[in-house]
Amino acid sequence: MINLDLTGKRALVTGASLGIGEACVKMLADQGASVGFCARNQAGVDRLAAYQPEGDGAVQGFIADMNDAASTQSFLEAATAEGDVDILINNVGASPSRNFLYMADEDWQSLHERNVMSAVRCTRHCLPGMRKKQWGRVVMVASGAAKYPSAALIDYGTTKAAMISMAKSLARKYGSDGVLVNSVLPGLIHTAMWERAATEIAEASDSTMDAVLARNGKGVPVGRYGTSEEVAAMICFLASEAASYVNGAAIEVDGGTSGHI
Repeated sequence: MINLDLTGKRALVTGASLGIGEACVKMLADQGASVGFCARNQAGVDRLAAYQPEGDGAVQGFIADMNDAASTQSFLEAATAEGDVDILINNVGASPSRNFLYMADEDWQSLHERNVMSAVRCTRHCLPGMRKKQWGRVVMVASGAAKYPSAALIDYGTTKAAMISMAKSLARKYGSDGVLVNSVLPGLIHTAMWERAATEIAEASDSTMDAVLARNGKGVPVGRYGTSEEVAAMICFLASEAASYVNGAAIEVDGGTSGHI
């Protein structure tokens, strides 16, 4: 029998006010985990913290700016004050679309802080407790852009590739301590991020956001965008005992877009 029960586990999800992060918080809590999460504003924290899990899980929110090392550290200390984390979901991220020739050093550094250094800091904070327990799960929410780069997302793809590389290295280093580290690579997922991108395209092409989303969805082998819940389902599997022999993997959740054999 597949065991997805997370009762008694403590989980941490970064960047969870919307989309994949929000879906992860709810799904982990529904499986019985006590879940801490962060968002950049109080409204986002309050909305998700009010969620009532189906099972024995619990949800607690914190405000944090993951671009800032001090803010990240304050969040981590508060979120782990009552005990070590068993499950870490490094989800926070940004995906600006920019022209390489017009990107300043500050643009690269800012995205590196959010997408890579936030994961470094959170993982570094949580690993000792996982090693002590001889049980832990770390999931990097990367992107298909890491393996199949887009010229319009060159900085984003670069940072997500770094996350996958870090996950594979950590998996080799700490797998024998019972800490399993994997990456999930979402493809076209219907989130606020993609709605913003579709709106920009629509405005430039005299179309509508819905029309752009529908057109893009037809290019996916399954014929549509994915949902945040479908990505969260894979993440929750990797966080569970059912994934006890999955380590160092980079799993695409993209409806077949990657097209590999």
